[in-house]
Amino acid sequence: MPTESDKSPCERLPARHPKSTVLIVDDQQRNLQVVATELSAEGFEIVLADSGSSALARVDARLPDLILLDVMMPEMDGFEVCRLLKEQPRSADIPIIFLSAADEKDIIVRAIEAGGVDYVTKPFNKAELLSRVRSHLALKSARDQLEVLLEQRDEFIGILAHDLKNPLSGVRFSAQLLQEIQSELPEKAVRLSSSILEGSERMFQFIEHFLSEAAAARTEIPVTMMPVDLADCVNEAVCRHQAAAERKRITIHWKKPGAITANADPIVLGQVLDNLLSNALKFSHPGSNVYVTVVADESDQNCAIVQVKDEGPGFTDEDKSKVFQRFVRLSARPTGGETSAGLGLSIAKRFVELMGGKIDVESTAGSGATFVVAFQMQ
Repeated sequence: MPTESDKSPCERLPARHPKSTVLIVDDQQRNLQVVATELSAEGFEIVLADSGSSALARVDARLPDLILLDVMMPEMDGFEVCRLLKEQPRSADIPIIFLSAADEKDIIVRAIEAGGVDYVTKPFNKAELLSRVRSHLALKSARDQLEVLLEQRDEFIGILAHDLKNPLSGVRFSAQLLQEIQSELPEKAVRLSSSILEGSERMFQFIEHFLSEAAAARTEIPVTMMPVDLADCVNEAVCRHQAAAERKRITIHWKKPGAITANADPIVLGQVLDNLLSNALKFSHPGSNVYVTVVADESDQNCAIVQVKDEGPGFTDEDKSKVFQRFVRLSARPTGGETSAGLGLSIAKRFVELMGGKIDVESTAGSGATFVVAFQMQ
């Protein structure tokens, strides 16, 4: 196989990319010709429009990579054209550079506020115009590549969920079955099955956290807000974690109050509560207590508060400054050999904020921690 040095000079040249298409919009034919000539000589594919309505028709027929848009035109000025383009999802991401003979600050400000990415004054300086066009095309290319990478990431996450979670669930289930018949197994087999179960539980938990974090990172997470009884949601979450608490001899103190209705997504809220309770149990010492409350805020009758308080090691001031950051290992460590991926609290914060709520932590090192989540009442 020929090496890179064996190739001819032509073969070593980078592959040519498809020409970038630039739409030039100006009601003056002379300006169209001058700009088109300059950009054509640099290898750009040019599309011309001599009015705002013509520009909209050109974009509708074929999306350009960039638009050079004159400000002052009869019937429909550049600001209106830009506004209409930005309103349409199909053309909203096309970079628009405004062109104008006026160099007044208020016009430049209007151009940027309308959605333009840059502003070039007439008469054009060839080097400046080419530099601006190339820069914004490069930025657009980078954004497009980022979108592709994000799509590939989502595809990878789907593969991870299918190709790792499902087989791992089978391993965990088999280990659980072995635990149920451990009286029939040799002592060594019991120890091995316990080790398999513990390892699969930890790996499964990490994958669950990873998938939840990946979901939380997407801005398009569907959140369906509705009136939700916080007391019912918390009660269900406490029931889900009761077995884990019993294994560590931790008492969850919870007394269900009357209905306290807040505006939230019940599924997303359940994930927040699971993360907070799991975290409280994980960092609490065996034989200690976890306190869970739901109350209406005394200082703000339109606000409902959920509190999860533990008797764990608490947080230092340094810990509190980064407690909601991703993949951060704090000074405190799980007390029962549990694994911690450093994701649970960052996920809780993202989800709470998606629902329009707030989350905070109150803690002193050595005195436990209280997580406070506030929601608007319905």
